Amino acid sequence: MTGDRPGAIGGAPSAPHPIPPGQRRVQGWPVSHYGPVPRFRPERWDLRVFGATAAGEERAWSFDDLTALPHITVVADLHCATGPTSTDHEWFGIAATTLLDLARPAPEVTHVMAWAEYGYGANLRLADFTAERTLLATHHNGEPLTAEHGFPLRLVVPHLYGYKSAKWLRGIEYMTEDRRAPYGVWSAPSSPCSRSP
Repeated sequence: MTGDRPGAIGGAPSAPHPIPPGQRRVQGWPVSHYGPVPRFRPERWDLRVFGATAAGEERAWSFDDLTALPHITVVADLHCATGPTSTDHEWFGIAATTLLDLARPAPEVTHVMAWAEYGYGANLRLADFTAERTLLATHHNGEPLTAEHGFPLRLVVPHLYGYKSAKWLRGIEYMTEDRRAPYGVWSAPSSPCSRSP
């Protein structure tokens, strides 16, 4: 899982490069969340896709089922809406488009809600969820995600601020219109679904 291996989207980690205005480069990978880190219980854990599916049915995968799906590698920076930017993260996981192929949205779907533990939700335009570099990450820089950074599954949407990359992902809801996301207490509930750095 190296950034320069064939098939990595976004290229190899690079020399320092420009970051968006208003952001400040930080070393390492700061932890940002409110509340306790959830405990992973594989016998109870699943990822559900529900809402306005083309088939009108909910789909669910165990963690083992997900890890058997094709994977991609994406190299990208992570921008926090409060200002920090950490660069050259190597993410490994399932492309969001793979999930969409397995559980197709109805034609009228325009948005998704990414649901995580503790009722956290991140609303996204369908176009952001289907972007080439959007993935459901299981690994970071060649190692399984740590619990503090979202193990077992984290949504990664590199072109949007980090609060849209929900940690501890549990479900994707297809929606036919945008809806306010139930954010954690640290995020502003009026944040637009397409906010990017």
